[in-house]
Amino acid sequence: MRVLGIDYGDSRIGIAVSDPMGWTAQGVETVKCKDGLKKALSRIMEIITAYEVKDIVIGYPLNMNGTKGPRAERTEEFIEKLGGFGEFNIVKWDERLTTVSAHRAMNELGVKASNKKNIVDTMSAVFILQGYLDRQANNK
Repeated sequence: MRVLGIDYGDSRIGIAVSDPMGWTAQGVETVKCKDGLKKALSRIMEIITAYEVKDIVIGYPLNMNGTKGPRAERTEEFIEKLGGFGEFNIVKWDERLTTVSAHRAMNELGVKASNKKNIVDTMSAVFILQGYLDRQANNK
């Protein structure tokens, strides 16, 4: 059973998926929301079906002091809409500093600035999902 990782944003949604054993996270794609959320959700459902996903981990953007802000509220609305598409176990995962980590990793890998915008959301989804997978492995 695979786990899907999501970094939700108003413009782009980063998607990552675990390997079948649930050990590692790999980036899948960045889904653009320019044609509306309904079309983006449809693409996410295609990915869920293709990878036979049962669990979904969504980055939950808390403020640095741990409080919920407007981004967390929009993420909760997205979770509600996504949950309406099927029977999934959806987990909110504290995503503080994942985008910073993704940018740092891209800098270390020498990714050109012009390419960063296209992959930062997918890399953030990888960081979110890998954090979740690591926690699950440590709790066994």
